[in-house]
Amino acid sequence: MSTHAPTLRDRANAKWLSIKPIATGLVIGLVAGPIISGFSGFQVRTSTAEAAVRAGVLEQQAMFCAARAKAATPDTATLGWQARSELARQHAIMPGSTTADPDVVYACSNRLAN
Repeated sequence: MSTHAPTLRDRANAKWLSIKPIATGLVIGLVAGPIISGFSGFQVRTSTAEAAVRAGVLEQQAMFCAARAKAATPDTATLGWQARSELARQHAIMPGSTTADPDVVYACSNRLAN
């Protein structure tokens, strides 16, 4: 009478066969997940975040510049583009800075036209 007792190798093989689908799915998910989420736009890259922050700061500075320029010259909409640009350049210098950011000057002069 020969009984076939499962050996360590047989038990390990049976265990691997039961875990194999889960392990395969995990590996595929770990590789494909970041790729799919990157292409679909769910990840925010550093450059995108920095550009959004820069645009927000620029908009705030342009609002401050326009408010100060309109306080100094009430009817800025009748000024020519060069006069608005000069007025914006004067008021676009932010506290703690010695020069005006050209992007702030441009945004401020556009706000003064309205």
